[in-house]
Amino acid sequence: MDGAGAGNSNQNGDMNDLENEGFSFLDGKEIERYRSGISEKSMSISTEPFLTQRRNTTSQKAIVGANLCSIESLDYEIVENELFKQDWRSRKKGQIFQYIALKWALALLIGLGTGLVGFFNNIAVENIAGFKLLLTSDFMYQKKYFKAFTAYAACNIGLATAAAALCAFIAPAAAGSGIPEVKAYLNGIDAHSILAPSTLFVKIFGSILAVSAGFVVGKEGPMVHTGACIASLLGQGGSRKYHLTWSWLRYFKNDKDRRDLITCGAAAGVAAAFRAPVGGVLFALEEAASWWRSALLWRTFFTTAVVAIVLRAFIEYCWTGKCGLFGQGGLIMYDVSAARATYSAPDLLAVLFLGVIGGFFGSLYNYLVDKVLRTYSIINEKGANFKILLVVSICILTTCCSFGLPWISKCIACPTGLDVACSTESGNFKRFQCQSGYYNDLASLFLNTNDDVIRNLFSTSTKNEFRISTLFIFFAAIYCLGIVTYGIAVPSGLFIPVILAGSCYGRLVGRLFGSISKLDTGLFALLGAASFLGGTMRMTVSLCVILLELTNDLLLLPLVMLVLLVSKTVADSFNKGVYDQIVKMKGLPYMESHAEPYMKNLAAGDVVSGPLVAFSGIEKVGNILHALRTTGHNGFPVINEPPFTEAPELCGLVLRSHLLVLLKGKSFSSDKVDFRREILGKYAALDFGKAGAGKGVKVEDLDIDEEEMEMYVDLHPIVNASPYTVVETMSLAKAAILFRQLGLRHMCVVPKSPGRPPIVGILTRHDFMPEHVLGLYPHIKPHK
Repeated sequence: MDGAGAGNSNQNGDMNDLENEGFSFLDGKEIERYRSGISEKSMSISTEPFLTQRRNTTSQKAIVGANLCSIESLDYEIVENELFKQDWRSRKKGQIFQYIALKWALALLIGLGTGLVGFFNNIAVENIAGFKLLLTSDFMYQKKYFKAFTAYAACNIGLATAAAALCAFIAPAAAGSGIPEVKAYLNGIDAHSILAPSTLFVKIFGSILAVSAGFVVGKEGPMVHTGACIASLLGQGGSRKYHLTWSWLRYFKNDKDRRDLITCGAAAGVAAAFRAPVGGVLFALEEAASWWRSALLWRTFFTTAVVAIVLRAFIEYCWTGKCGLFGQGGLIMYDVSAARATYSAPDLLAVLFLGVIGGFFGSLYNYLVDKVLRTYSIINEKGANFKILLVVSICILTTCCSFGLPWISKCIACPTGLDVACSTESGNFKRFQCQSGYYNDLASLFLNTNDDVIRNLFSTSTKNEFRISTLFIFFAAIYCLGIVTYGIAVPSGLFIPVILAGSCYGRLVGRLFGSISKLDTGLFALLGAASFLGGTMRMTVSLCVILLELTNDLLLLPLVMLVLLVSKTVADSFNKGVYDQIVKMKGLPYMESHAEPYMKNLAAGDVVSGPLVAFSGIEKVGNILHALRTTGHNGFPVINEPPFTEAPELCGLVLRSHLLVLLKGKSFSSDKVDFRREILGKYAALDFGKAGAGKGVKVEDLDIDEEEMEMYVDLHPIVNASPYTVVETMSLAKAAILFRQLGLRHMCVVPKSPGRPPIVGILTRHDFMPEHVLGLYPHIKPHK
């Protein structure tokens, strides 16, 4: 399946691969096997034509990283069953204190781990890329141009191949920036290996290799995914596969607490990447998280503060010269505070122009990235060898551009009165093929690390350092290379390519407007980067703060705010933000914070799927086991019926994972009687907590003989007796908002009038997807 069809209806797939979380693809006769002793009246729930003709066939697969894999939803809702209530009644103050203390301790560990990884990434990239560039420069100074190119190309291809091999063979989920996947996870979507230890390993080392290979990618986006992986590893009690487990983290065996930890990890990743702790918190709030509360704000802020302290401590250590080629820039990466930030009416006109054109270029960037990703997904489907071949092809293209384009640039005499050395191996001015006392301005941009290139473009009081023709060439090359590079099977961030293209564009506009504007060209470069970020990412507050923390220039705040607002407004008129587009293109069923307009004309009962699979409160073991084996559903309604109640009534909802634990424990009875007390005495709530990746009980693990198949099991102790329910006549738009804001996986739809079965159906996130709704009602126009 290519990227274009990842989010559409999949009629050809194996139905057993589709989860559909609450509805089976069985006919009415098979449903009878699951129901023991339910009246004919209640059986109408699975035989009504309205339900049996509705099957949700939206795709249960999506592209994660560079591979197509199955996805499912997360259970953020607290299951308030009898075991849970018993656990809370018996919990002591010491246990509650331990739970709260562990939350803060894990926030501390996430900050420490992410800070260390961020610092390690910087050191590794600066030293590996620095060695490669110094080797190339040595050959250039000796006028051994072919050897210089051979060495440069060999290093790039070797590093790129290693990065691609890691992604292709060890962790395909590590490809790309990872921000769309983390954003989808925090929205309630889980996918195999998205936060696995192998993904963390490849994300760290693959990102180092890819950035060092000279690709137009950044390590900042992958740092967000890295922070989320670290948080997930700590939150789920380690990894049994890698013999790293901690039993004292049993309190965090639920999706809700892990979601909070991963939100802290994503914020820590931004803080480590940009050395912007406050920006990290705002990024998590504005872009990553779908649910937020004040308690989470405290812990996220604490986590990013820890990251800032860790980075500061290690950068102090590097000032002693023990970190090799690693720069000594401190916590401010691109300081432009030396420039005078006074502005007048003509300056504001130039800034408005920057914002408008930046918004247009940003939306065009998103459009082209989407097309490239759809093309690359077809290539990546063909296997690991094709992934590596694509990476090597893009690497050769990038290498030829980086080494070949500087030859068309003429040498420029070194300016006098500089604080930095000119015509040297490092710094702003690269000599390349020029004689002593001259420098090649295009080589100074291409043959440098990404961080140094941005420092060059942001540099103040250097108006004529780069010629206008050089800026044109570099902007066109970086803009195009950034588009064709994103989507290959290596960890790759979008922030740095956008900042590179935007800062070059801003500096170019600064040169062109030099006669009417008094702003420094370095400040124009910063505003150009802001306009491109606003046009692609569509964030405002977090980007504004990140840029201010990056550049240490608070006086430029009004202009940065203005250019972000203008560029976002212009770009929003063309398409969505780049991460929103990637989420949709990958087929991830993301729940938006707003409902689609056409949902106001539909009711919840209009889109419910069927037929419905339900259990009695005391159910036969064989019926449950057969349902688990033949369906992939996650939730099943439980209905009490005579003689236990006067009429059929909805008891609640039981989860698949809880049924598996209960069946594995074999708490059965030969008679159909209420024996919940025995189950409450045998199990604790933590026994039904969500296991880490690959640790949960599977149907294949059950060993039940023929005699036990005819026995009964009491489901009441594990049933969520208070599931969220909506009446069938509720507006679908209102139901979608409730579903999203409450972070649900299942929403029960109940009848409006009495005398009918106690439940009409269950809504899951796939029932709110446009593909399903518009498939049922093709005459509806999806647009406003």
